[in-house]
Amino acid sequence: MHYLNITKIQMKKSILLLFFIYTLFSVKTYAQEVKNTIKINPLSALVRVGSIFYERKISPSSSLQLGIAYVRFKTDETKFSGLALTPEYRYFIKKNSINGLYVGPFAKYQNLRVTAGTDYGRYNSFGGGVSLGRQWVYSSGLVLDMFLGPVFNSGKYSAESGAAQVSLTSGIDGFGVRAGITIGFGL
Repeated sequence: MHYLNITKIQMKKSILLLFFIYTLFSVKTYAQEVKNTIKINPLSALVRVGSIFYERKISPSSSLQLGIAYVRFKTDETKFSGLALTPEYRYFIKKNSINGLYVGPFAKYQNLRVTAGTDYGRYNSFGGGVSLGRQWVYSSGLVLDMFLGPVFNSGKYSAESGAAQVSLTSGIDGFGVRAGITIGFGL
């Protein structure tokens, strides 16, 4: 029985992937009327992060985006929870703002509560990086955005209870990778 459940899950994931590929290549894109997008990153839920993005076209070749994320995950015996803000400027290479290939420098601020056993404290960081991405806006209003790039975060942990030395790993502090696939709609 367990084998059948895994097969059903894999089948659902495959059907969803085929649907996205079909949508990606079969629907004509448009962006002339779209000036705003609202998107979510469904893949971030796999690492217990919920994120939403708002993007606004500001010129024929650029846009501004603000991402807000609620973080809640655990590494070893350390739990992290809190908010992250990611403002981003996007330059669209072929001057087709909102729809096309872009380079996006971004900043990132995190304010996280850190719990290690009975000790807890706060971790605040500031960082940034640059993403290379491609966004499609379809005639149906669907928006698909894929991006990847390096990120660096640097912050400070301050203990509120106890004096635990907390391991800040998994892209929380130092160099990491920012990657995602967001889906949403254009306005």
